[in-house]
Amino acid sequence: MAATIDLTHEGTVLVAMESTACDPHHTVFPELSGFSSITSQNESVDGCEQQLRVFLRVRPFSKEELNNKEDQGCIVFENEETAILHAPKGSATMKCSEKGIGQQVHKFSFTKIFGPESTQAEFFDGTIRSQVQDFLHGKNALVFSYGVTNAGKTYTMQGSSKDPGILPRALDMVFRCLNGRLYEQMDLKPYLNLDVQKLDSDQVRMEKSAKTALFNMLKEDSESTRTIRRRSSSSSVNSLSFSGVSYDQTVDSAEGAVDVQCVYSLWVAYYEIYNEQVYDLLQPVLSNKTKRRAALRLCEDSAGNSYVRDLRWVNIQSVEEAAKVLRVGNKNRSAAATKMNQSSSRSHSIFSIKLISIDEADVHGISEFSLCDLAGSERCNKAKTFGERLKEAGNINNSLLILGKCIAGLRNNQGDRAKNNYIPFRESKLTRLFQGVFCGRGRASMIVNINQCASTYDETLHVMKFSAVAKEVVQVIQPRSLEVLTPRLIGRDGKPLLNNEVLDGQVVNDYLTEEELLDGGDEADVSILPQEELLNLVEGLRTKLLAERKKNLLQEIQIRREMGDAMMQQIMEIEELHSRQMADLKEGYEEKMDNTFEMYKEALKEHAYQCALERLEEEYVPLEEFTAEQDRAKELERRVNELEQKQHGSVLVPQQENSTQTDLMQSSTEETDSERFKLLYKEKCAVEQVCAEKQELIVSLEKRINELNETLQEAGDTYMEKLAEVQNLQNRLKYQERETEHLQNELTERELELQGVKEDLVKLTHDSIGRSRQKRGLLVNIKESISSPSSGNLCRTIRKSVRTTASLRKKPN
Repeated sequence: MAATIDLTHEGTVLVAMESTACDPHHTVFPELSGFSSITSQNESVDGCEQQLRVFLRVRPFSKEELNNKEDQGCIVFENEETAILHAPKGSATMKCSEKGIGQQVHKFSFTKIFGPESTQAEFFDGTIRSQVQDFLHGKNALVFSYGVTNAGKTYTMQGSSKDPGILPRALDMVFRCLNGRLYEQMDLKPYLNLDVQKLDSDQVRMEKSAKTALFNMLKEDSESTRTIRRRSSSSSVNSLSFSGVSYDQTVDSAEGAVDVQCVYSLWVAYYEIYNEQVYDLLQPVLSNKTKRRAALRLCEDSAGNSYVRDLRWVNIQSVEEAAKVLRVGNKNRSAAATKMNQSSSRSHSIFSIKLISIDEADVHGISEFSLCDLAGSERCNKAKTFGERLKEAGNINNSLLILGKCIAGLRNNQGDRAKNNYIPFRESKLTRLFQGVFCGRGRASMIVNINQCASTYDETLHVMKFSAVAKEVVQVIQPRSLEVLTPRLIGRDGKPLLNNEVLDGQVVNDYLTEEELLDGGDEADVSILPQEELLNLVEGLRTKLLAERKKNLLQEIQIRREMGDAMMQQIMEIEELHSRQMADLKEGYEEKMDNTFEMYKEALKEHAYQCALERLEEEYVPLEEFTAEQDRAKELERRVNELEQKQHGSVLVPQQENSTQTDLMQSSTEETDSERFKLLYKEKCAVEQVCAEKQELIVSLEKRINELNETLQEAGDTYMEKLAEVQNLQNRLKYQERETEHLQNELTERELELQGVKEDLVKLTHDSIGRSRQKRGLLVNIKESISSPSSGNLCRTIRKSVRTTASLRKKPN
């Protein structure tokens, strides 16, 4: 199942040199497939668009949860498509919202919401019934459940013996629609991904005996084990049966009508992904617990479709046989008890159904329907997991994280087809297995299971956010996936068969991959080829190996050259960026220094102006006082002159009269001196007040000067730090230049090496011209050996022929 996804939303995704192309591709070098298939992503495929369907199912409260007051109204259903989440007190979401981070109320929309009161029958009819109908008409489908642990995923998938889930109901619907149209023989079996293998009589007997042994595994349980299962809860999937399924057969026959001209063969497989390893749940359980189960490989066919190699497929003819297969797989499934769930699934289980439509003697089509029960995500501190359980939880959360990245990548690529960003499908086996369905080679549906407990609100919110991203993914279903796929018919040895059951070597070369050709089964008979032809075959294969290695080397050199050019471009961009940064820093420092100098100039001007004002105030005398003093001086001078004149003119005045005049003059002089002293005292007080004010101004100016000095010192320190940083950037630039020179030297050496390889190739070409005519039958021998039944054992044949050649060379002539 491969597909193409068309994406129409913006977003950010990772970038890597690995391909996630979904279109079929084939390459000689698997290790270079990541580069050769990048261009295939840009191919646009015209197909019908369909939004990924996401259904929500809410588990009802248990009595214990109600007693613990878990019902706090965290989830409110606005309608059948919208749910509103309210953060309860004590949750991390509420604490963050109180700090202003995030919000308390979230709103999510789904394709349809099924509340706690919904029944299993209602849920099946509203979710996957249409996909089962598409499956009956030859279309691929995938249904997977997602949610935290103890959310009811397994119950939704499998249900109980009294109330089966969607998986038993889907199987029951398939058998009801195929009533009377089942292919009773077992000679047509699914092969690889979407092909059918024609089994001979011996292989059919092996299939029947393996099926009988599988069903006998249920009878080997002891009476004590059966008693324990009877006492267990009725929801145990180990005691699952389809007795509780009931439908209106007329409706099923009308909706899921199949082609009456065909008969159908139904095969099922049941496997799990545990700790990033794939295990078959239908294989017998090892009696010795010290031995580990055999892990299966995840491979790809020539069309790029992923499949599980050596997976066991069982042919079923009735609903009862399907129930037995499901019970055997559930008995072998990995489960353990945690604090949050007494029977917690520790793996992702996948139940796959393949329907082969047969028209007379030809295979008309094949379709696959997979139901994946994902393990629940959990927080280790709440589930109290440790040891092996902690390792399991880590792998589960990691695979679910990668699934979320893939779905987010699909959504983000929708915004711009030109982006075509990397989607990490290959980082997890779960996403790699269903990459084709996600990319459009089938229809996918997602079932989100949640509980309403307040203690798990934060985990439930994370699940709801994941579902909101998934609902925005738009699948572009390829036109060829909407049609009935006509598979190849494969023979006993894994080679395609023609209508006349004759093997075609060209079809083998085009169909089988290099890995499948080199991976053989039993030992081959060396005697089928002559010794000389074996030697020619070995020599020819050696020549082809040398040519392939040279081609690989050329591709590696080309890739290294492209990476070197990209790195050189990146270094030049970094150098230019550093130059711009240095210029910006220099300009900023110069501007800062200019501002500092201007600030000092203004401060000095203001200081000089204040000093001039102080000197002017100290020497300044008001004009009125100066005029009054001049008038007073003139008056005194005039009076002195008069007194002198009177003294000289009145010499004969009696002594008494003189004494009287002298007393009058002394009294007038004393009065004048007293008035002058008062005036001088007032002026002194005024001068002292002005001096005090000037002293305060001087102190404030000195404080400001000190602050300016500190600012200048800080600016000088910052300048020195920036100067050191600039020096460091210059040193780093020199180091990048040295690295660039080293890369250039290495590139020159690689070019010289490439020139030498080309010269060797020319020499080998000239040397092989003389021998080419003697080995004209080489390619014919290779083709015959590949098209023969023992082509799968080519490696072992070559090894034996080499040993034989070595022994012949040691013999004396």
